Amino acid sequence: MTSTVAPSSFRTVWWVLVRSISTRGRFAGLSLLGLGAIALGLAVHLTHAGNRPGAAWSLVDSYGLSLLIPVVALVFASAALGDLAEDGTLVYLWLRPLPRWQLALAAFAAAVTVVTPVAVLPLVVGAAVSGQGFRLVAGAAAGGMLETVAYSAVFCGLGLRVRRALVWGLAYLLIWEQAVARVSRGAARASLYINTRSLAAFLARHPPPVNAVAWSTGLIFPLVVVLVAVALTTWSLDRGEVT
Repeated sequence: MTSTVAPSSFRTVWWVLVRSISTRGRFAGLSLLGLGAIALGLAVHLTHAGNRPGAAWSLVDSYGLSLLIPVVALVFASAALGDLAEDGTLVYLWLRPLPRWQLALAAFAAAVTVVTPVAVLPLVVGAAVSGQGFRLVAGAAAGGMLETVAYSAVFCGLGLRVRRALVWGLAYLLIWEQAVARVSRGAARASLYINTRSLAAFLARHPPPVNAVAWSTGLIFPLVVVLVAVALTTWSLDRGEVT
């Protein structure tokens, strides 16, 4: 298969995948979860006069980075290739004159395209309306986008390779990210959540969370994960049987 392709072909596949994962039910249900971040931001501004900085950080960390973005990324990214593989229509994209790495990249880009307005944007707006200044907004934006690209890359491959990707993805989020990485410093270094929240805390000028890593590690590690995850998805597309 050729190693080059017209940009229009990549854009076509990207747009097909964006439309395929943006079902009305998913978009409506997860948008409500995103709107919760804005509602919480307003609540912090109106009701937490004595501890607004701590409450605003909890909005970004405990709601946004811990729940909102991971769950939204799991639902949309696992569907990008997983839905098509499950119903047998992935073959129509697989047979297009498109290099496998570009198909993997298109699925990853489609997931990021949808997750960003559904989860990241509401989190940033929620941080802004909490009234705690630009640093918190910057932390929410940088941590949210970094977490979005990292989880989207991981869950695109998961949806392609395993059945019941939502179940496996939730197990990973609950057991590894929210349990093991919180109590084990060694595991924390390999946790997307710990890395991104460390960067967000640095930008927000919030005290480092438990098992935090250096902000530079918090930036570099998720980006390395993205490269590895997209490469593995490419390998799966190249080696796997598509029916």
